[in-house]
Amino acid sequence: METRFAHAYIKGIDSMPRKTSIVASLVRDRYVADAMVILENTPRRAARPVMKAIDSARANLLNSGASIDPKTIRIARISVTAGTRIRRYKPASRGRALPYEKVSSNIFVEVAGEEKEKKTVKKEEK
Repeated sequence: METRFAHAYIKGIDSMPRKTSIVASLVRDRYVADAMVILENTPRRAARPVMKAIDSARANLLNSGASIDPKTIRIARISVTAGTRIRRYKPASRGRALPYEKVSSNIFVEVAGEEKEKKTVKKEEK
């Protein structure tokens, strides 16, 4: 049996990287089925994008052409990095403008799964 890998990279999540990283650390090094149950019951807003990223990586692995056993798919690596920052201004009193930044996150998920063993049927010679 050989281990196969697939990944998904989701960019531009409207959430702070620190907050998203807390959710990602809940499911690090777990099986995908367990991670989905944990994320469905997590009340944080960042749980939904992390769940979508894991589901996308799982689908990429299953559709890669190799026969993968879905029960053996686990999260090999998950990381959250800072995305682009958009500078905005809020009007203030006396004609001033107060700057602020809209921060986004990028989520990288890599999953690994074991290939199913192929059953070989021997033909009897006559």
